[in-house]
Amino acid sequence: MLLGSCTDEIEMRRPPKFELPELPVVEDVQTGKKAPLYWSVYEYCYTLEQQGVANENIDITPAEWDRIIEWVATDLKPHGYDMICTDGFIPMLAKDGSGYMTHYGSMSLKDLVEKCKAKGLKVGVYDNPLWIHGPRETIIGDTKYNFGSLYWNGTGEVMNPDAQDMWFHWVVSGNPGAREYIDGFFEHYHNLGIDYIRMDFLSWYEDGKDRNMGQVGRGYGREAYARALAYIAESAKKYGIFTSLVMPHLYNDAEVEARYGNMVRIVADTGNGGWWHCSAADKGKSYTNWPNCMNMFDGFTYWSHITGRDKVLLDGDFIRLNKFDTDAEKETVISLQLMAGGPVTVADQYHNIGSNLKFYTNDELLALNTDRFVGKPLSNKLNDPNNQIWYGQLSDGDYVVGLFNREDSPRSYNLSLADLGISGEYKVRDLWRHADEGTASTLSATIPAHGCKIVRLSK
Repeated sequence: MLLGSCTDEIEMRRPPKFELPELPVVEDVQTGKKAPLYWSVYEYCYTLEQQGVANENIDITPAEWDRIIEWVATDLKPHGYDMICTDGFIPMLAKDGSGYMTHYGSMSLKDLVEKCKAKGLKVGVYDNPLWIHGPRETIIGDTKYNFGSLYWNGTGEVMNPDAQDMWFHWVVSGNPGAREYIDGFFEHYHNLGIDYIRMDFLSWYEDGKDRNMGQVGRGYGREAYARALAYIAESAKKYGIFTSLVMPHLYNDAEVEARYGNMVRIVADTGNGGWWHCSAADKGKSYTNWPNCMNMFDGFTYWSHITGRDKVLLDGDFIRLNKFDTDAEKETVISLQLMAGGPVTVADQYHNIGSNLKFYTNDELLALNTDRFVGKPLSNKLNDPNNQIWYGQLSDGDYVVGLFNREDSPRSYNLSLADLGISGEYKVRDLWRHADEGTASTLSATIPAHGCKIVRLSK
């Protein structure tokens, strides 16, 4: 059944297509890039918010930052996790007159970079070059324009002219000074020593719509959105900063995002995490706007056709291993990210990681990330059981095959390598059991509920 053709075509609800004008060309945006391995403040902040703490009261003290940095440097950095990243929740403050963020709550970004650098770690920042943080009279770099010139002036074309933007003040990319403002944003972070920018709520900018919240703003249009991402790619490349695009609609088969971004979110927010976010939420369903898929597995499957080595990378959002019920589920969520070429983003904290650290630090699996490996599912159609078979080739010629089981009971596989286009016999090594399994041309295994088996095949 697994390798047979489907009698009924499985519906794939792709986002609609739009015509775009000719846009700036930015060469080699994704060349040589690999998905990052890092720790995020997400769970720390999300938990407090869920407990009713107002965002303006959420903060991380210098002493707590020291404990976090020491833990990441000691337990995670030896395995390739070389960055700490901020997120939303905590106030993002501009205190030096530049109009760009200088403080994350009470913590100076400059001081945070110095603390991390002392331990051999980089810093990533949650911010968006289309958000305006400073007063309208702030001058943009060496131009004659100020921040006030970046706002919609009431006459330009927008999608919802009678609406008000929720939460954010947006840069209109076609306005005078916009390109310079975006360039100044990346120059500012480059000078601070920031290597990674995670930019959120892009769907709100494009059309002011949110599938869950309804109308959330004016929506500055497809052309303005595409031009903005082109300017972002241009400046990010100039200053050597990795860009992560979050909450995009991915219209026109992700045409703009796949052209201009280093990495793109393909799933709804982690939230409470666990198996629900990994595989169960709205399983087998897709939608025509953000979020296109509600769980990681469907998201990686649905968008697997746009990614690959030296192409845009796919982001399955944060991992909270302490929210999973079984070891099999924990192996699956780590394996899925690495098989799809995505990041592994630790959101667990030093005080609740417990025995889960070993799942994050499987060096045989993390070697896929080092190699910039990007695998594909045997089928990219949702609800097709063949999408639970993933495979790809490492740069040294070895293959990696992943057999997944998203179901609630064990599943048996008897898979001929020839069905994956892999001819001959190979030495088989199980990357979770760290065990050699002899030579074979067929993979036979019984996978526990919510589990997986990941093997490396070498001649």
